[in-house]
Amino acid sequence: MFYTCADKPRPVRLSEKTRKFALDSLNGKYGDDTMRNFSASSDTIPNFDNLSELEKYDAAIKKICETSPIRICENEKISGAATYGAAILHTVPLTRNDERIWSSISHLTAGFDKVLKIGIDGIEKEFDGDTPFRMSLKNTICSFRIWHKRYLDSTKEIIHKNLTRVPFLPPLNFYEAVQSLWFVFAFTRLCGNWSGIGRIDEMLGPFLQKDLQNKALTLDEAREILAHFFIKGCEWIQSKPIADSGDAQHYQNIVLGGIDENGAEITNAVTYLVLDIVEELGISDFPITVRINKNSPDKLLSRAAEVIRHGGGVIAFYYEDLILDSLYKFGYDKKEAKNFANDGCWEIQIPGKTYFCYVPIDALEILLDNTLGLKNQKPNIFTSYGELYEKFKQDLNKRIEILYEEAIADRNLPKDPCPVISLFTENCAQSNRSYLEGGAKYTVISPHIGGAPDAGNSLYAIKKLVFDDKKIDFESLMHTLKNNWEGSEFLRQYAMNKYSYYGNDNDESDSFTVSVINDFADMVANLNGRCYIMFPAGVSTFGRQIDWASTRCAAPFGSKKGDILSGNASPLSGTDFSGATAAIKSYCKINLVKQSSGAALDIKLHSSATGGKNGVNALISLIKGFVKLNGFFMQVDIADSEILKSAQERPDEYKTLSVRVSGWNARFVTLSSEWQKMIIGRDS
Repeated sequence: MFYTCADKPRPVRLSEKTRKFALDSLNGKYGDDTMRNFSASSDTIPNFDNLSELEKYDAAIKKICETSPIRICENEKISGAATYGAAILHTVPLTRNDERIWSSISHLTAGFDKVLKIGIDGIEKEFDGDTPFRMSLKNTICSFRIWHKRYLDSTKEIIHKNLTRVPFLPPLNFYEAVQSLWFVFAFTRLCGNWSGIGRIDEMLGPFLQKDLQNKALTLDEAREILAHFFIKGCEWIQSKPIADSGDAQHYQNIVLGGIDENGAEITNAVTYLVLDIVEELGISDFPITVRINKNSPDKLLSRAAEVIRHGGGVIAFYYEDLILDSLYKFGYDKKEAKNFANDGCWEIQIPGKTYFCYVPIDALEILLDNTLGLKNQKPNIFTSYGELYEKFKQDLNKRIEILYEEAIADRNLPKDPCPVISLFTENCAQSNRSYLEGGAKYTVISPHIGGAPDAGNSLYAIKKLVFDDKKIDFESLMHTLKNNWEGSEFLRQYAMNKYSYYGNDNDESDSFTVSVINDFADMVANLNGRCYIMFPAGVSTFGRQIDWASTRCAAPFGSKKGDILSGNASPLSGTDFSGATAAIKSYCKINLVKQSSGAALDIKLHSSATGGKNGVNALISLIKGFVKLNGFFMQVDIADSEILKSAQERPDEYKTLSVRVSGWNARFVTLSSEWQKMIIGRDS
């Protein structure tokens, strides 16, 4: 059974063999096998300890390619599998004396499009092997050839034919293109890396269009082939999901729709095949973000809405007009900016050209600990709101400057070798620097503010309670917060229920969160351009609100120590009583053009609100409203809290139940109890 958060029937378009292959994969048949084969070992590599780090890495990749189990599934239509379990743990699957040696790379989308254009052979011709780093890139390709030949020697006739040329030469047709894309992606995964896929419809669409025009392939045949790409992406799922792992997705996001580098809409037959496949099979392991603009086809919005109704949080949206404006103003090349995708989550980057990482900042912690001094013996006292906010801005700016200096210092530290990812990152070979050493065209380190709605709500509550309504003096409020509201329950309830906080389209209360986020972006912008590192602002928590809860003091808007508060740029659950439209309006009051890295809004809808044609139309209207109001990124999840509670009680019956987490999807039963409670709370 392909389980869903929203109990709606799924269409059937694929063959029974393909559906059976999907069900086996989703229920862990191949993931169990992968975990049993944990890693290769360097213990038999001669003189390993005396090799340089690059030489060790080269020997490791060769060993992995020579020894990784070859998996040919009974009904698969494309071949290649990442069969060492250590890769699932974000490490290079090689051990030394039973210890793993290197972590691997994520938060990127590699340049897979280039493989389809010129092949691995074409990439190899672009650089000369006259330095240790370039020789390492060539050694990586040699190891790749070993792995490729082992599969070529093992595959059935039809797969053998489609794997013979690719990925070393450019594909000639759609089938070869899908095989080439998967095989290169599987190789990066085999070596432990977690990359996004990128703009799959832009990469594969021209091949399908040509085959359809030549009548070399039917649309149904193409759907079957492409479905196996998605099914193979489930190969790390295990039959007994590991609690607290959130294992459903390893940053292998894809992007659909939008314009190409020349400004033409790329939505094509592959776009709709992808939506068909995830709708039918319920595969959530490739979270989809659809790039929409004011001219996006109505059919695209309609099909996306129809898929969203099944739940699982599999589809989110970028408003590309605003994002492109943001990227242009930030300084990206306009032609390259049009090809933006994500980093395997939702932060913006240019595929195959970008090193990316982000550094988190907890705005609420800065306000409570630094500005108010609640952890000091004597908290700070302010005589006006203006004085308070100026001090908060100083504290926030100081934290940003520290992060910037730390980022600069980190660039000078030794880095792990990473030729596999460097091979698929433009400019690394030419610059003779790896992905981690500044070799990519764009080196992006993005400070991300979290807890901004909580800081905004806290500032608003102080202004109202102390300075406007004079319900309590400043010093007494600080004493109350230090004591976690003990003995002040009436005032706490007043603070929680009297005022309308961020997320309800109230201009007064929204303005506080808007100011926090806009001022943060301005402070970050003041540091950008001082060196080669790009320093764009972003808004996120990625679930850190759970980790932060135990160390945060009580907040002025009524929260207590230990409460799990807002996520990303979204309203705090329980304070957003005016519905999804109001939440979007509040979020869009932020100057989102300044958030060049991204700012995520989470929208939660009950499954009962999306039934039938009216439900589809309601979702389409929500998407169009997001565009009209100039949103940045919106992730929509449809869920029923009763189903989620049942999954808590009987996890074995709900192994494939997926929910949107914070830029990725996860099987609900693999989440920690804190995550589960938070998700049930937001969907109640």
